Amino acid sequence: MAQPGRMLALDVGDRTIGVAASDELGITANPVETIRRKSFKADLARIGELVAQRQAVRVVVGLPLMLDGSHGVQVEKVSTFIDKLRPTLPVPVVLWDERLSTVAAERALIQSGLTRKRRKQVIDQVAAVYFLQGFLNYLSLHPEVDPDRFGALPPRDDAG
Repeated sequence: MAQPGRMLALDVGDRTIGVAASDELGITANPVETIRRKSFKADLARIGELVAQRQAVRVVVGLPLMLDGSHGVQVEKVSTFIDKLRPTLPVPVVLWDERLSTVAAERALIQSGLTRKRRKQVIDQVAAVYFLQGFLNYLSLHPEVDPDRFGALPPRDDAG
């Protein structure tokens, strides 16, 4: 079983990266910030700063699989991002299925009464919270699982 510790979650999009973090015990997830994408170098530098500031032991990146589990264009983009991210961080980078996290986040934000403008500002953070909480819940139900085993992309489903 892996040591508990703070985890950082990244919801990687084309224009923004939503960031969430767990508490030190790895029980609850909370929003942190939305990084406005500028360049790979700037994005990676900010993520590195957040890992250091929050003393994260692991970074969980949301994998935007298609509803049927297959890979789409976004999976390829996130995969490229992860390939550049991993060598820059001193902690493991793992993947977690983020299907429907943005939909769930949007529903929650609408129900909370936030304006459309405010929802747009925080949606990526809240989506990261949703899938990080799912990751944390899974680990709490399966303490025998090494969380770092989620480091590889699942096989591509090209059978159409």
